[in-house]
Amino acid sequence: MTADVWLPIPPEDIEGLPAGPNYRFWNGGEDFPADPADCAYYVVPYMKPVEVVLRPVPRLSSVQVVQTLSAGTDAIEPGLKYLPDGVRLCNARGVHEASTAELALTLILASLRGVPDFVRAQDKGEWRGGFRPALADRNVLIVGYGSIGSAIEDRLVPFEVARVARVARSERTTARGPVHPLTELPALLPEADVIVLATPLTETTRHLVNSDFLARMKDGALLVNVARGPVVDTKALLAELESGRITAALDVTDPEPLPPGHPLWQAPGVLVSPHVGGPTSAFLPRAKRLLVDQLSRFVNQEPLRNVILTTGPTGA
Repeated sequence: MTADVWLPIPPEDIEGLPAGPNYRFWNGGEDFPADPADCAYYVVPYMKPVEVVLRPVPRLSSVQVVQTLSAGTDAIEPGLKYLPDGVRLCNARGVHEASTAELALTLILASLRGVPDFVRAQDKGEWRGGFRPALADRNVLIVGYGSIGSAIEDRLVPFEVARVARVARSERTTARGPVHPLTELPALLPEADVIVLATPLTETTRHLVNSDFLARMKDGALLVNVARGPVVDTKALLAELESGRITAALDVTDPEPLPPGHPLWQAPGVLVSPHVGGPTSAFLPRAKRLLVDQLSRFVNQEPLRNVILTTGPTGA
């Protein structure tokens, strides 16, 4: 194995990388570390703009694997058409579950218990009490029940929620109970006090949360988005927020980054965090473990984990 592997983490900082490949460090800088045509394994820089991570893609004529360090692959997917047939696209399943689930729970609790109002009051030196909703005894609906959705439920259980309903692309049964298909979502929405979005962004889920979805939510319900911004129709959400009928906590938005002056910043009942579900202290050690495992499999010609698709007539 003499092919190049492009890493967004300096290779000397990753203990256990298998011998053989030429490891090249590239984290989105202006200059490429080598000829992209010699790259066999491209690890996509994490949390970089789409135009940055796509820049070398048209020249990756020998690439065999494209590996993201994000749970979603939507940032790299526009470049798949430039790649040769047979390229495996892998995501970072196993890296972000803990951090994203932590944030989902944080956003739920902060929104229900009024933490943003407390912070604003503290800035003014004002003591503002009152009753707030609790998470206990609430019905929670998780839309997108993959590894992140499952990790969110793990953290909800100790808070004595009344019920967790699960929705995914396909129906199945888990140890915790049934996972409903998307087709059953309309019937589940009116029962939920808290709805957590953890679904990948696909053509099916783009604007899944539209005016009809929002209208089915019960009065006073909380919408939490730790998925992708375009899963929600921002215009439709703003209309509901401005009416005061529901509230929202958004780690991702559409557009993103949310520009100054955008109505979402000032909408009533909304908490915005700047897409921080993944980038925590938990990221780097898990990302390194994933890369060591995947590259060891690659060098030894063993099956890779987390293969989302393979380019070509039957793939991308």
